[in-house]
Amino acid sequence: MTDHSYLVLHGWQNHRPADHWQHRLADALTARGLVVRYPQLPDADAPDPVAWEAVVRSELAALPDGPVTVVCHSLGSVLWLRLQSGDAPPRVDRVALVSPPSPELVAGQSISAFVAGDAFGGRLLPPGAAESVVVAGDDDEWLPLGLRDTWEARVDAPLHLVPRGGHLTPDTGFGPWPEMLSWALGADGAAGFGAGPE
Repeated sequence: MTDHSYLVLHGWQNHRPADHWQHRLADALTARGLVVRYPQLPDADAPDPVAWEAVVRSELAALPDGPVTVVCHSLGSVLWLRLQSGDAPPRVDRVALVSPPSPELVAGQSISAFVAGDAFGGRLLPPGAAESVVVAGDDDEWLPLGLRDTWEARVDAPLHLVPRGGHLTPDTGFGPWPEMLSWALGADGAAGFGAGPE
């Protein structure tokens, strides 16, 4: 997928540490000569969804013409789905929503504005891409009801579990994540990310 460009979106309180799989992914794709945008979203510790949405639209507009892959983690996944539920949802070619937290848990945090309104109220949201995947650890603390019960009725994309993956951060062993790099480069992620929910 040498003609692809990439947008990588981090989550809450993430300041793009060098040991995070997203940072490593951006570095590995850039080293292959690919165009990668990996912005530090504003006020990562106290984010505003409107400000984050504006950055995403600006970053997408800055990418060259051609296929685009978006890779989101945690609150970045919620942000992407929020954009899909609003006016003029962005359309890209491939999307990975990694560790999307439970909207019910987000609603109880200082970041509750990301799930305000009816976007996550039961309708099936398109991921905004012809090819998409939702990936989460089977023991993610941000998904107390599990991936299937939380997201199957909310997002129209295949669900895949990573055994003992936690929130898929360096703390749970996801600094290096070669399977994500393979997916980003065009491989089918179903086998590499782990078995789908039963």
